[in-house]
Amino acid sequence: MNVTSDNVDNSGAGCLSGVRILDLTQFEAGPSCTEALAWLGAEVVKVENPKGGDPGRGSFGQPPGKDSWYFLLFNASKKSVTVNLKDPAGVQLVKDLARSADVVVENFAPGAIERLGLGYDVLAEVNPSLIYAQVKGFGAGSPFENNLAFDMIAQACGGVMSITGDADGPPVKPGTTLGDTGTGMLLAISILAALYRRKDTGKGERLELAMQDAMLHYIRVAFATQASFGVAASRAGAKLLSGSNPPCGIFPCKPGGPNDYVYIYTSRANPLHWQRLLELIGREDLIGDPNYATGPIRAEREDEIDAMISEWTRQHDKHEAMRLVGAAGIPAGAVLDTEELQNDPSFERRGIMQTIEHPTNGAFKMPAWPVRHNGAPPAVAPAPLLGEHAEDVFGRWLNLDSEAVAKLREDGVI
Repeated sequence: MNVTSDNVDNSGAGCLSGVRILDLTQFEAGPSCTEALAWLGAEVVKVENPKGGDPGRGSFGQPPGKDSWYFLLFNASKKSVTVNLKDPAGVQLVKDLARSADVVVENFAPGAIERLGLGYDVLAEVNPSLIYAQVKGFGAGSPFENNLAFDMIAQACGGVMSITGDADGPPVKPGTTLGDTGTGMLLAISILAALYRRKDTGKGERLELAMQDAMLHYIRVAFATQASFGVAASRAGAKLLSGSNPPCGIFPCKPGGPNDYVYIYTSRANPLHWQRLLELIGREDLIGDPNYATGPIRAEREDEIDAMISEWTRQHDKHEAMRLVGAAGIPAGAVLDTEELQNDPSFERRGIMQTIEHPTNGAFKMPAWPVRHNGAPPAVAPAPLLGEHAEDVFGRWLNLDSEAVAKLREDGVI
């Protein structure tokens, strides 16, 4: 699916058509939240520093001299205006925009938005129906509430790293950015709920989400494990935190590259998985053998069983192994890398991976919103150039004509 700024339906799925969101966020936790709302049809206006904009535009080196791929991935389908927040006229301009907005989202460093004169109390007085949403690293009342945080800090302090990695190894940072995008998705859900409630009350509210607090949501299985065994949940590598049910894990495939593996899972809830797997790998002789009859018994022979399964998987590439195991009614998944996923035609055919035409970076294929609305995901428009939509936004939101916008630009306000 190829998408350009000329042919895209910017309303996304249309669910939030007419909702105006003032986006004062940067990097990933906040931008991932507002981008999701843009894909669902909201008009998201990103307010950026005239001198460089969102640091994410240039913090990641590729491509040189252009907005980073990182920025494009987290700011698609938005609009951009620039405002000098160190100028009182710029602060007033944001207040005026907030008067026309339904939602404001910010993830500045602790205390920064208040020092700028754009805190919740100020904007709630300007617009009592405003939903004011904030992301911080640590929650109000935390001993670390004034500390800065990024994705990896949240994952360390939120328990995610403690349960990631091999059992006999150190904590590991997962490759996914749960601290950033994971937090952003929880905030987006909460904004939707607040908008829904406002339909009846007419009143806005303040939403506060700490990245550390958000991580607890994603490790609830670990808390169940702790409750079951009475000790802190430990690392289990590719196995399950909640207890082993061999075979369950990652098994090597040919030709032996860095991602030539398949994950095979035999569920405790379905003993037939073990029997079907034995039939598939030609070890029917073990069906009914009391030494392998149940998960707890097999756990005592886990190394032996893993070696037996690995001997079979090494005879197949990961795609074939996934197909054969899956066809036998056993959950299995090839370990796919980013290049394989981006080049898989089925994602593009289904609109899950879409190609945008960016005015300076050119064609760029990126993941879209994965939920299908009436059979298709929302279309994705390119991330905006810095300040690209000044005339459009100030004209429609604030009724400023082109001369007034030009004067703001001349005065260094935008």
